[in-house]
Amino acid sequence: MGENIHILVGTMTGTAELVADEILDTLLDKGAEAEISLMDDLRADAVSAADTVIICTSTYGQGDVPDNAQALLESLKEAKPDLSSVRYGVFALGDMTYAQTFCFGGKQFDETFQELGAKRVGDVRLHDASSGSLPEDEASDWAADWYEELVA
Repeated sequence: MGENIHILVGTMTGTAELVADEILDTLLDKGAEAEISLMDDLRADAVSAADTVIICTSTYGQGDVPDNAQALLESLKEAKPDLSSVRYGVFALGDMTYAQTFCFGGKQFDETFQELGAKRVGDVRLHDASSGSLPEDEASDWAADWYEELVA
């Protein structure tokens, strides 16, 4: 039995997409069914129709979600769908140089999902670009641990 996981990507420069690719490869290796979708044209129904979602997003500007993720986040806040049947994880990218808004893109999705009743699996992964480690290098280990918690 493979889990069907939707990896939703919010990105400005493509880094979150690279991270999502690593997460996807790891999940497929674990036997999950998974797919990546850029958030560009997604609305709340894309989340409410899913069983399991990973939000993989960077933070942009003054702690904002990337441009391609704004419509999805707003749609979730306006439509307020019941997400109580949705399990999710968050891999958030940020830069601690901007401590006051560090990883706010991912944190905003996490907060919204919580408010709508979704069940988070594991902790939100906060990657710090100023740490010197590449997020795509950490994505595989995170995804493996996250998946083990999901199916436990």
